[in-house]
Amino acid sequence: MTVAARLVSTVAAPLDPASADAPQMLHSPGRRLLVQRGDTELAVHDLDGEGTVVRFPAPWPRRYGSVTVSPTGDVAVFAGVHALRAVDSTGAVRWEIRHGCWSAAVCTVAHASFAENADDYHHGHADSGSAAFSSDGKLLWAHIRNCTGHDADEEWLIIDPADGTVLTRAATMTVGSGSIHFPHPDPAYMGLTVLEGEENSPVLWGHWDGEKLTFQRFEEEVLLAVSPSGQHFLTTDPGQWALYLHRAEDGTELRRLNAGEAVPPPPSEDDRVCWDYEAAFPYEDTAVVGTEHYAEVPRHWLVQPHTMALGGRIAYPLPVSGSPRWAGQGAWYTVSKDKTTLHLWQLADAP
Repeated sequence: MTVAARLVSTVAAPLDPASADAPQMLHSPGRRLLVQRGDTELAVHDLDGEGTVVRFPAPWPRRYGSVTVSPTGDVAVFAGVHALRAVDSTGAVRWEIRHGCWSAAVCTVAHASFAENADDYHHGHADSGSAAFSSDGKLLWAHIRNCTGHDADEEWLIIDPADGTVLTRAATMTVGSGSIHFPHPDPAYMGLTVLEGEENSPVLWGHWDGEKLTFQRFEEEVLLAVSPSGQHFLTTDPGQWALYLHRAEDGTELRRLNAGEAVPPPPSEDDRVCWDYEAAFPYEDTAVVGTEHYAEVPRHWLVQPHTMALGGRIAYPLPVSGSPRWAGQGAWYTVSKDKTTLHLWQLADAP
């Protein structure tokens, strides 16, 4: 069975893909921002406001860490090898928090500036953390290394984005090569996947009560998406064998869907069916999850989370590539193979 998707809009990427990452979408209630990171700048296209493109000068090339943007699009926070730096569109630094170095060479130096390691091979291929704003933009959550030399640990911080004040912190007990945040509709909650390699990749499901950060830990899972209401979240395992639906309130696994049992075999006999590491949760009763993201023709599937049943394969009116990604309530997006275009989708029978 196939389920038709309707093209809502097509948006051109603002930067040259030869020197920029693929565009992605950040969303918060009532706001969608197309974000694209280049080596010298970050371009932010407001898709729901006046449609303007704001460009932030980048403090270091794109291979050095990650970046996030406030829901209003006026502040960018670069999570680098040695620091978190918040800047406005002029490049003016709002604040900076220096932290332990993410270099794969286990560098124990507390760097004062990017220039200290700009030409070093190990720093250019360092591990990284990440940061994300809460859904209301009033909190910034960040995964960093602390500054204790050879005994450096990784921490999860909650920061006041207005001035960089650290409100609370907690040790994550992880050894990550990278991480990805997942905002929740309730700004007191946040999801975090810490990438620790093929054999492990814990999900941390965090809650801040205004004074203390606590979190639940799910071993060997990768967070894919949070439902529009925030009542559920969807994960897979590092082997990509199954989808797992969790209740957000207490983390309980409610049900699962095994790829090999639910999805028809892939066209190539050399491949097995496996869920992608990215997915969309556009409707409370519907998720869109891909298989074979690397294929010339990837397959995207409608999954009904409350029964964990496959609802059919998504049929698109034009070729798509990669995985489906969430674009906020009622929509998901894909990025063209050449990284020049973002396509926004809805189910054809959606109101």
